[in-house]
Amino acid sequence: MTTTSTPTTTTLADAPQSAAPPSPVSFAEAFRFWLKLGFISFGGPAGQIAIMHTELVERRRWISENRFLHALNYCMLLPGPEAQQLATYIGWLMHRTWGGIVAGALFVLPSLFILIALSWIYLRFGDVPVVAGIFYGIKPAVTALVLHAAHRIGTRALKNLWMWGIAAASFVAIFAFDAPFPAIVLAAALIGHFGAQRWPQVFALGGGHGSAKAGYGPALIDDHTPTPVHARFSRTHLARVLGAGLGLWGLAMLGLIAVQGWQATLTQMGWFFTKAALMTFGGAYAVLPYVYQGAVDQHQWLSGPQMIDGLALGETTPGPLIMVVAFVGFVGGWLKQVAGPDALFLGGALAAAVVTFFTFLPSFVFILAGGPAVEATHGKLGFTAPLSAITAAVVGVIVNLAMFFAWHVLWPRGFSGPFDAASAAIAIAAAFALFRFKLGVLPLLGGSAAIGLAVTLVR
Repeated sequence: MTTTSTPTTTTLADAPQSAAPPSPVSFAEAFRFWLKLGFISFGGPAGQIAIMHTELVERRRWISENRFLHALNYCMLLPGPEAQQLATYIGWLMHRTWGGIVAGALFVLPSLFILIALSWIYLRFGDVPVVAGIFYGIKPAVTALVLHAAHRIGTRALKNLWMWGIAAASFVAIFAFDAPFPAIVLAAALIGHFGAQRWPQVFALGGGHGSAKAGYGPALIDDHTPTPVHARFSRTHLARVLGAGLGLWGLAMLGLIAVQGWQATLTQMGWFFTKAALMTFGGAYAVLPYVYQGAVDQHQWLSGPQMIDGLALGETTPGPLIMVVAFVGFVGGWLKQVAGPDALFLGGALAAAVVTFFTFLPSFVFILAGGPAVEATHGKLGFTAPLSAITAAVVGVIVNLAMFFAWHVLWPRGFSGPFDAASAAIAIAAAFALFRFKLGVLPLLGGSAAIGLAVTLVR
């Protein structure tokens, strides 16, 4: 998604197959990249995955496309934010457990700090015209970004008519029949499993072995690079990861109960968002109704309009969209005065941190515990065929997400309300910049924010 004219950073789409693989990547270099990614990971999971593909597969060649897609397909099967889990997986594959923890944490922490700051502005100052104007410009750009990401992923995943058919069927299922995402994943997996027995060449992951390598050159972790020792399956490793994950969860929960009691706001937030984290199949939008019901109706941590405003903040900040839970936590902690009436900001920030911890802890456990088993299946069609079909199905789901964004951006009051021509113009310009000029994510969002602010100020 980003191209430059300098020789050191040009996209390697035309790199010869005989080019040398990149030099080994130090932990410090990887740390700097994951930190940068945490601040530029806009565009929801589709945009974030596209950014990682551009940087890690095309430009830096830290991992081959087939290995990238293999990891991505596993992450898509899990509850939780797949883009954050993918970063954790690649970080773990490159630099062991701490590499995965750093990659996953840095994917989330910038968004947490930004949302704490924006939530404080939201509650302290109310309606801020400058912030509203920035959001007004970013939303149409995000719509174009998601559509562009669907195109990029689709060009890699939809290699034959079978894959196109799966993508079209998944789009119709979710758009016309409101089919649940887990049902779409299950149907695609079954098609891949049984279809590969009859037509194995159709369901080869990523459209065949040679396509990725011929496109970008050899990678540091290439198709046939042996699995590192730390990434090989071990029952001892599995037991240690599960024990550490359950232990951290138990210590945190027991600590909240000991300090505040079971019925206290922070304790109830920890328990509620643990359950929510285990239900996030299909991304944030799949679990938002559950979060709305619990946070607004049951616990009354915030109001319905505040929840909608929080979703807007989540859509326009870096990091996974499920980070909207940090806004829910901050507002709940502020309004419930969990740190006392004289420390509202502290209470809100503490609640946001508690909610984020309990929401993302399962994601780290899933990757660090399940990664070795997934690495053992690399190149095995019996495992990769269902995942290849799932990738095709997800393309249709992403297109549906782009249409969902477009509907709410272009008709903010519903189809019975007025059409927002200014938002449409920003969306078209953003799409043109992405498809025609390959503009990077950061300048795209920065320019769109400036245009949106100017439009709102002159109205």
